[in-house]
Amino acid sequence: MRIGKIAPALVLALAAAATTACGGGTSSSAPKELVYWASNQGTSLDNDKAVLQPELDKFEKASGIKVKLEVVPWTDLLNRILAATTSGKGPDVLNIGNTWSASLQATGAFLPFDDAALEKVGGKSRFLGPSLAATGASGQPPVGVPLYGQAYGLYYNKKLFSEAGITKPPATWEELVEDGKKLTKPDKGQWGLSLQAGQITENSHHAAILGAQHGAQFFTPEGKPQLASDPSVAAVQQFVDLMQKDKIVNPANAEYADTAKSLKDLSDGKAAMFMNQASAGSFKNIGMDMANLGVAPIPLPATAPPNGRKVTSFVAGINMAVFKNTKNPDAALDFVKFMVSAPEQALLNKTYGSLPTVQDAYSDTAFQTEDVRVFQNVLANSAEPMPQVPQESQFETLIGTAMKAMFADVAAGEPVDGAKIRDQLNQADQQIAAGS
Repeated sequence: MRIGKIAPALVLALAAAATTACGGGTSSSAPKELVYWASNQGTSLDNDKAVLQPELDKFEKASGIKVKLEVVPWTDLLNRILAATTSGKGPDVLNIGNTWSASLQATGAFLPFDDAALEKVGGKSRFLGPSLAATGASGQPPVGVPLYGQAYGLYYNKKLFSEAGITKPPATWEELVEDGKKLTKPDKGQWGLSLQAGQITENSHHAAILGAQHGAQFFTPEGKPQLASDPSVAAVQQFVDLMQKDKIVNPANAEYADTAKSLKDLSDGKAAMFMNQASAGSFKNIGMDMANLGVAPIPLPATAPPNGRKVTSFVAGINMAVFKNTKNPDAALDFVKFMVSAPEQALLNKTYGSLPTVQDAYSDTAFQTEDVRVFQNVLANSAEPMPQVPQESQFETLIGTAMKAMFADVAAGEPVDGAKIRDQLNQADQQIAAGS
């Protein structure tokens, strides 16, 4: 998922104005029509339209409900959603990054998926537990239902590994760095690892994963931010040092703000490794020789830091939500039910290379491959949800923006040490606290 910048106090303001939110439905006497904001899951916005429009046409033919599609880039999606909760000029149904669930839930602008709503879309028991756990704050009805399941893994170019005499993917973080150095040949335009270092959300995701490995808790049980803790600083330092100290990342990656560039670098042999959400479908779409593509879990440190957790991913994915004031709530739930049906789950997740979120879709042979099993195992055994607190979207924006600036400094030859990292994270803590 990709997000843009959000003002620290915005969530509270939205909560007060949530009752003004409404969807784009029509009056009950007119033919039912829904507006759907989809997230950019494919290689481009046009690719998503080509994937989704035939399915929306299929739904219209079966139900008589027309769905008007807009695919919204990740750089705009969160801000568009937040604006819609205050302006009332939003869609009926939309995709949300699952890490935003608690933040959006706090606005009160979305239809709660209580037991009755869940029954209308097929029932709670169909959904995978880890994915359903990332749908909002504990003890409250979900703000949406899981649509696309995701987990992070380490993709690697088997051909480059073989040429370097490396016979298997790294099993520890230390091995990742060691292998990365063997695979880095700047004079040939080849680097050990590609990073989306200019991408705010990707930076925050890796801060969360490595933070968990270091034992970080970004919020207290009472919801107080503590981004500037020692484990958090160590995690950010470790990530930035991939470019700064270990020198296995091209400094030009400081400007990489979209996934496509890193996918292409791995495919073209300009990078040997890339940590990303499940994306086999996207690699295939850009023409990578799939025989050269390998995937393994993101490594853990050889020796766990104090209180470190065995986390190699967060519970990633996309949820589908409905604006509470849609004029066509039954039609909206019918559409959600269609999108999470086993046939659609199999078709869409197969196309995008993501994971179905319902159990009955896994009978499709496309989800019984070795790479899918890697991500399933990660999601089931070494993934934890991002902090399910109302300030989560602020956390992602602030820590991700700070890390983007750190990578820019490194690329410009400016050192980034623990003191600078702590100062930036202290500022983030203060901004989150001021908006609480």
